Amino acid sequence: MTNQTSTAAPAGAKKILSDDPAMRWLALALLALAMFCSYIFMDILSPIKDLLQSKAGWDSDAFGTMQGSETFLNVFIFFLIFAGIILDKMGVRFTAVLSGTVMLVGATINWYALTDMFAGSSLEVWFTTHLNYIPGFQELGIAPFYEGMPASAKLSAIGFMIFGCGVEMAGITVSRGIVKWFKGREMAMAMGTEMALARLGVGTCMIFSPFFATQVGSVSVSRPVAFAVVLLLIALMMFIVYFFMDRKLDSQTHAEEEKDDPFRLSDLGKILTSGGFWIVALLCVLYYSAIFPFQKYAVNMLQCNLTLTKPGADSFWASESVTIIQYIIMLGVAGAAFAGNFSKNKVLRTTLFVVAGALLITYCVFGYLRQEAAAIFAVFPLLAVGITPVLGHYVDHKGKAATMLIFGSLLLILCHLTFAFVLPACKGNDLLGVIVAYATILVLGASFSLVPASLWPSVPKLVDAKIIGSAYALIFWIQNIGLWLFPMLIGKVLTSTNPDIAQAVANGTMTEEVASVSYNYQWPLVMLAVLGVLALLLGLVLKVIDRKQHIGLEEPNIKAEETSMEAEVVAAEE
Repeated sequence: MTNQTSTAAPAGAKKILSDDPAMRWLALALLALAMFCSYIFMDILSPIKDLLQSKAGWDSDAFGTMQGSETFLNVFIFFLIFAGIILDKMGVRFTAVLSGTVMLVGATINWYALTDMFAGSSLEVWFTTHLNYIPGFQELGIAPFYEGMPASAKLSAIGFMIFGCGVEMAGITVSRGIVKWFKGREMAMAMGTEMALARLGVGTCMIFSPFFATQVGSVSVSRPVAFAVVLLLIALMMFIVYFFMDRKLDSQTHAEEEKDDPFRLSDLGKILTSGGFWIVALLCVLYYSAIFPFQKYAVNMLQCNLTLTKPGADSFWASESVTIIQYIIMLGVAGAAFAGNFSKNKVLRTTLFVVAGALLITYCVFGYLRQEAAAIFAVFPLLAVGITPVLGHYVDHKGKAATMLIFGSLLLILCHLTFAFVLPACKGNDLLGVIVAYATILVLGASFSLVPASLWPSVPKLVDAKIIGSAYALIFWIQNIGLWLFPMLIGKVLTSTNPDIAQAVANGTMTEEVASVSYNYQWPLVMLAVLGVLALLLGLVLKVIDRKQHIGLEEPNIKAEETSMEAEVVAAEE
């Protein structure tokens, strides 16, 4: 990892581009907005799972297999490792533009698979009759396709695989770029800003995906994807602008790009024999597998458990303008909460938090009156955006990382069990159900902040500093295994525990539209809660090890500034 030494220009020295606050924050804006666009595409189909079933014929198995395909090449073709090597050899500029191009190509394929151009084409016939058996992968049970999988889902999965390669490459590259421009300056604020903006992409796609799918008096599952593809084109343009800015910076410093330590196969032995590494790696895969795959199904889960009655077509709450207004309110919540974290004036800070709270309540009221599941779940990142800087600051200055991991796991278990047992019991009482949903989603967002804020800064304390770069690369690869597996598992569990739905559709007693919002999500949610229980047990083990071996997990990170900075770089990728 790169040393975090100050690079501020001394008095009288010639200023370089990164010495200008406006220019370095412009560089950050280009990188952060590009990641914001990529996060939107990542979950653009999640809010319209019901429409994919009723309009494209994707059952839960097809949906889960397609969603899990995002990390398939990263896991089984080891592209995640190759991405690190490309970044190390080619530098930030080249890798940023390459990642933007790869994301755009994959997204375009994904979009084409859902269009009327693909439906009924000779290509659809080819995909229907082919890719039903993949030698080797089929025997191992890891095939990305299966016999009977809709042709559109197969081609969409291929596009998503390619996009997944690009987005992982972009995540690593963006973090490295921020280090380059903000080294010795407002590093923590820059990292927090990038992370917060990227997470807002989740809320953005939850609001606008159904919006675009139902415009122009017809329903189309390709329109939201087209919207996201346009955003990825804009993201590529931002990376290209960044390319020229970054090249100008290097020409001023007359220095080659600094590069991270590469992933070395010789490091594997040291890493894999470290007990601390395995605890952190397993905590990572368990926790993120209970969060990110859940996002793919969360809107449909709410549709199946809440009593939502669409407002009349002539109502304000069914209009296009209310979507825009609610999104503006969302941005207000995020902006006020995030700004409050960095305000040094106590009165101003309190005012900003009060404003953020008032806007959050307003947002929730809008979601209830719209009776829209996607608009309700879009609240998920808002609390995380507001408290992530607070939690990171607390761990840096007060410590208690292991305790925070345990508390985050407890919240995770509580939320999934609430979704599994309490929310279904509220069906029929729309107000109570929405209140329970909002409260649980917000708490889940808080737990999403708790664990990354404490998990990543703990890695340098558990692994030898000489192999920390390689350890991070391997942790990301292990994490991607869970992100590939659990979207598929949720889909398979959902299908196997709701056999009556498939039967009702087959015998004509239930339409696809009704079937798509009739699933019982109890067992998939219990499965995710079990992941939380395992994470809790590992967190307790980690705390015991820390107490016995005096690793320092409960101690502040601020004592080891360089190590803490390295951890922030990795946390920003998540």
